[in-house]
Amino acid sequence: MRREKRKMLFTLLFLLLLGLGLGYAALSTNLSIDGTSTMLAGSWDIHFDRIVVSSGSVAIGTEDSAATITSPTTVAYNITLAQPGDFYEFTVDVVNGGTIDAMIETISSKLNGTEITTLPGSLEYSVTYSDGIGLLPDQLLSAGDTETYRIRIKYKEDLELEDLVPGGANLSLSFSVTYIQADEYAEEVAHPDSFADDDWSTIINAVQTGYTSAYHVGDTKTVELGNSLGTHTIRIANTSTPAECSTEGFSQTACGFVLEFADIITTHNMSTGTNVGGWTASAMRTYLNTETTGIYNSLPSEIKSGIIDTTVVSGHGLSQNGFTSTDKLYLLSPHEVWEDADGNTSSGIDYYDTAYNNTRQLDYYANLGVTTSNYSGAIKQRNGSNSYWWLRSANYNSTFSFHNVSTDGNWIGNTHSNVADGVSPAFRIG
Repeated sequence: MRREKRKMLFTLLFLLLLGLGLGYAALSTNLSIDGTSTMLAGSWDIHFDRIVVSSGSVAIGTEDSAATITSPTTVAYNITLAQPGDFYEFTVDVVNGGTIDAMIETISSKLNGTEITTLPGSLEYSVTYSDGIGLLPDQLLSAGDTETYRIRIKYKEDLELEDLVPGGANLSLSFSVTYIQADEYAEEVAHPDSFADDDWSTIINAVQTGYTSAYHVGDTKTVELGNSLGTHTIRIANTSTPAECSTEGFSQTACGFVLEFADIITTHNMSTGTNVGGWTASAMRTYLNTETTGIYNSLPSEIKSGIIDTTVVSGHGLSQNGFTSTDKLYLLSPHEVWEDADGNTSSGIDYYDTAYNNTRQLDYYANLGVTTSNYSGAIKQRNGSNSYWWLRSANYNSTFSFHNVSTDGNWIGNTHSNVADGVSPAFRIG
C-alpha cells in the first residue's frame, strides 16, 4: 500500500514538472526578438572661421598682431589703444561643420594671460553675437549652422586724469568658447527677427541689451488678454530717448521703448465726477494698475516680466498742483499724441494741459505728423468702429473733466470724468 502511494506521488510530481516545462516552453516562444540595428558614426566639427575687423578699429602697429585663430575655437590678438576713444573690434564665425548638435559649455576671455573677471576702469570689453545678443552657456549651435560673434575692446572716453593710461593701453587678449554635445538643456539663441513673430522673452532681451534694429516704430503684435478682455493689438510707439528725457521733472512716458495698445481694450470711467487729484487719484489709474480684474493683471506673465516702472507726469485741473506718479501702465497725455499747431499758449492743448511741456510727442505720432490740425493718425477703434478714448491729463480750466480723443482723432479737452470711454494704455519695456 505504501509502495502504491509512493508510485502515485512520483507520477504526480512528474506530471507537475512536465506541466511547468511545457508552460515555460510556451512562454519562451514569446520572448524571441528578431531585427537588425545600425549605429551611425556622427562627426564633431566646431571651429572658428572668417575674422573681419570692424571699420574704425585702430591700426595694427609693428609690435601688435591682428586677431588670429590659434586653435579651433580660440582667437588671440595684441593691440595698442593709444588714447581714449580708441577701440579694436572684429567678428568671427563659429561653424558647426559636423553632424552633432552642440551647445556652449564655457566662455573664456583673457587679458595678458589672465581670465578677465574685472577690467581696469579705463577699458570696456564685450563679447556678443553680431546682433548684440549676449553669449550664455547652453546656447545651441545645431549641426550645419553658423553663428557670428562680435568682440570689442575700447579705451573709455571722458575719463578722469588719474584714470588715463600713460603711453596708452598695450593689451594681449584671447577669446575662446568650449562646446559640448547638446542635451535637453540646450536653448535656441534668442535672435531678434520681427516684433510680430518674436516671443516676448526675445523682445525683452533685445530691448534690455539695446539691440532692437529688427523692431520699428509702428510694428504691431497681437496679444490675448485675460479677464475676458479678448485679443488686442500692441504697437511700438517709441524707441528714442532724446536729451530732454534727462531733464528734471520730465515725464518718462514718451522716452525709451514704449508700447501702446493700437486699439481700444474696453471702456471705463476716468473718475467719479471730479478731476481733483488728477491722474494720480483717478479710478482709471487704479483700474489699470492695481485691480485684480483690471488691465495689468490681464496681461500675460511673459509681458509683465519686462514692464518697468515709469515716472508719469500729468496735467492738473483748476487751482491744483501738478501730479507725478510711478506706474506700470498709464494713459497717454495730449502732447504725447498731438503737437499743438495753433502757436498760441493761451489756448489749445498747451494751455489746457499744464504738463504739456513736461513730455514729448511719441515717435509713432510724430512720424505720422499728427497735430491739432492733422489728426486722423490718432484714431483708434473698438470692435471695428472708431471710438473715443481717454487721455490721462485733467483739464486745467475745470474741476471735473479730462482730455479725450474723438472718433475722428481730434482733441477734446472737457470730457466729464464719469463717462465710460475707451481704455488704451501704454507701458515701457526695459
